[in-house]
Amino acid sequence: MIDEFKIYFLFFDRAGHGESDPNPSRTLKTDTYDIEELADKLELGPKFHVLGMSLGAYPVYGCLKYIPHRLSGASLVVPLINFWWRRIPQNLLNAAIKKLPFAFQMILRVAHYCPWLLYWWMTQKWFPNDRDPKKIWTERDIELSKIYYKKSYMDAVKRQGEYVSCYQDIIAGYGNWEFDPTELSNPFTDTNKGSVHMWCALDDKQILRDVLVYICDKLPWIKFHEVPHVGHWIIHEKHHFEAIIKAACTE
Repeated sequence: MIDEFKIYFLFFDRAGHGESDPNPSRTLKTDTYDIEELADKLELGPKFHVLGMSLGAYPVYGCLKYIPHRLSGASLVVPLINFWWRRIPQNLLNAAIKKLPFAFQMILRVAHYCPWLLYWWMTQKWFPNDRDPKKIWTERDIELSKIYYKKSYMDAVKRQGEYVSCYQDIIAGYGNWEFDPTELSNPFTDTNKGSVHMWCALDDKQILRDVLVYICDKLPWIKFHEVPHVGHWIIHEKHHFEAIIKAACTE
């Protein structure tokens, strides 16, 4: 497939992950410009395609907002839902956050309203804080996580500590954004070819389909893909991953 489409994949560690320098002031915008700076230093050229999954999709939204002129395309795979977006109907956002177990709801509320307390909240023992992955992953998700997220890999990712490597991700993704997805403009025209894709896994226990449908209804230039019988880790299923890449390269 790589040979067929003449592409290559560039994976990078966001600030604080792996060996990347930490940024105590990380935001959606700083992560976006980190991508542009990396692309320039690696001389990728004037345009590139960005792909993000789950929480890692928030910088893709940032690219569509802040550096749309640098994109040849974008793929949002089971993208996060920020429950404090201002232009999404509140009843949809309420339903979306209630899809999550209460302990996970509290993590995101603390990250949004009191980010300076997030480390304490994640490590405290006073209040119930059950983060059983079985409550947010399907059985197949759990199988895939054991394959792709082994302890040695996660230790390398979190070598700078949980707060820098993980919790700042949550704070950046679920903080106050300067825009809502429904305010985005189509970066592509008849003379500027490219496409944006959003992928929804219908067995996903974390992401409410109705919110993604609402966004795509407001932004009809986003191509919406619904995939049945697959959970949150859709990108780790070989045939689904190939479908995601082929759509990005051919549409």
